[in-house]
Amino acid sequence: MALEQRKIQTNYIPEQETQASPASIPAPKTRKIFSPGEKFLAVAFIAAVVMFSTMVLHTQAQINDTNKDMHVLSNKIEETSKQNIELSNQVSEKSTYERIWEKAKELGLNLNESNVKVVPGR
Repeated sequence: MALEQRKIQTNYIPEQETQASPASIPAPKTRKIFSPGEKFLAVAFIAAVVMFSTMVLHTQAQINDTNKDMHVLSNKIEETSKQNIELSNQVSEKSTYERIWEKAKELGLNLNESNVKVVPGR
């Protein structure tokens, strides 16, 4: 009989499992990806990064403008100093004794030794 019972048990067909209704299975708790606090912190961080990067760019633009103005002023100073040197050279050329004496003769002036007064030097 033991053999017969084994044969019967080997022919055993398991029952089909019945699925439980969805109401009886608790739904898995879905966690939101970001909580409202995390969203706020992310937005605040992004706003801070944008603000600081804008401030850095603005500061760099101001520095660039200042450097440009300094360069323009430096060029003007160089031009003015060149003009001053040229004018100084012209003054020294035109203030020679010979040139002054020629201009005086052209204008009809003559040297009268009796009218010349010597002023003591300083």
